[in-house]
Amino acid sequence: MSPARRALPRAAASAAAAAGVALAIFAWFGRAPLNYDTFYALVWGGDLLHGRTPQYGVPVAPTPHPLAVLAGMPASLFGDGGVDVMIGLAVLAIGFLVVGLFRLGTELFGRPVGLLAAAIFATRVPPLDFGIRGYVDLPAVAFVVWAAVLEARRPRRGAPVLVLLALAGLLRPEAWLYAGAYWLWLLPARDWRGRGRALVLVGAAPAIWAISDLAITGDALWSFHGTHDLAAHFARERGLSHVPSVLRERLGITMRAPELIAAAVGLVGGLALRPLRRRSALPAAVGALNGVAFLVLAAAGLSLLGRYLFLAAAMLSLFAAVGLLGWTALPTMRASKWLWAVAGAAGLVVIALFFVAQQVDRLDGLRDQVRAQQAVQAGLRDVVRNAAARRALDRCGTPFVTNHWPVPQLAYWTERRPATIADAADRRPATGGVFIAPGNASAARIAVLDPHDPSATRTPPPGYRQVARNGSWVVYAGCRG
Repeated sequence: MSPARRALPRAAASAAAAAGVALAIFAWFGRAPLNYDTFYALVWGGDLLHGRTPQYGVPVAPTPHPLAVLAGMPASLFGDGGVDVMIGLAVLAIGFLVVGLFRLGTELFGRPVGLLAAAIFATRVPPLDFGIRGYVDLPAVAFVVWAAVLEARRPRRGAPVLVLLALAGLLRPEAWLYAGAYWLWLLPARDWRGRGRALVLVGAAPAIWAISDLAITGDALWSFHGTHDLAAHFARERGLSHVPSVLRERLGITMRAPELIAAAVGLVGGLALRPLRRRSALPAAVGALNGVAFLVLAAAGLSLLGRYLFLAAAMLSLFAAVGLLGWTALPTMRASKWLWAVAGAAGLVVIALFFVAQQVDRLDGLRDQVRAQQAVQAGLRDVVRNAAARRALDRCGTPFVTNHWPVPQLAYWTERRPATIADAADRRPATGGVFIAPGNASAARIAVLDPHDPSATRTPPPGYRQVARNGSWVVYAGCRG
């Protein structure tokens, strides 16, 4: 059989496994709310589908990620179901990431290491938290991990790896650095024509991103400027001086102490032992490039967010598995291999005990949090679909909200442009408008975009009367009719 035909069953098995992981995640957490950034991608995708120019310039709009906006175009055709489509794609991306990590570990160190690496990463709370709510970071990491899988199977593979990195680069700009580094790695194996073709693929993602920004806003660097301004607006940690503390805190929260210790053992052992040195080089390089990209973000004055380190966390999960089960990849059963096996077994027991004692509670807590957030988001959709609320929105003036969090949701569910919805914290509600506010303190705590995003009082303006209410939201109208 040709290599392509041999690859088909393996690809089908990987897709089926990814779907299985996604279903398991959904079974545990249930339906999650769609996050603010990706909700805007859904709104902007609908704009493009209907021939409207997306409003990237509305106050506190997120960075537009071209591939997410492109996904929002067909998703918007499903109406209310468009939210489910975006969430479904996000959860499926987690499944592909977990399976990709298994494949990478299997290619380099054998199936036991691959299985354990996938299990470790699949139970990390921060990636699950952001992944199930549709942030673009997990799909981007999935593309990079699968690019590493292809490279592990055939070194200096070229175009297929660069295509996956380009797709990642349409979601996260750090992937541009990964593609550039891979191009340098390809140089010795390519002639000048091959290097030129590869360079076109390297430049595809940044070029598409810049052209998209230019066509929609007239500024090819709109995403950079907007991201920089948002970091300042929310007073987020920025700059090289914050890198050590953010790395220590965020990687520690994601991996926890037992897994970090195992990862350190796996990294040192993998690079020190000759049989594992070449196999360890690829994941070590991928993790190091994520660290370099984080430094570049810091030097550019952009936000230093923990989710920008999920690729490094995936590689640490792999090296943690190497630290515990890497002895299975050694060729002969010497005394050192037996010692590693005994130490690895002890480490597995410690991690299992730690998982039962703490990680299960953290996963339970995340599930409760997700359910509460979903109830508040669903409550907003339901309250604006109330007949009296619809009449008020049709007949009264500007809709006002207490902060920026509900803006893309209201824009999508009421078929309005985001610029027509005002934040009462920025602009005093006018006479005759509509005021939509959380109905209780719990909903108000959940319906916050950022701790530094000011929220207006939930008290309606003078002259406004209640027209609709549910367990999470209240709608007040400032006009009669």
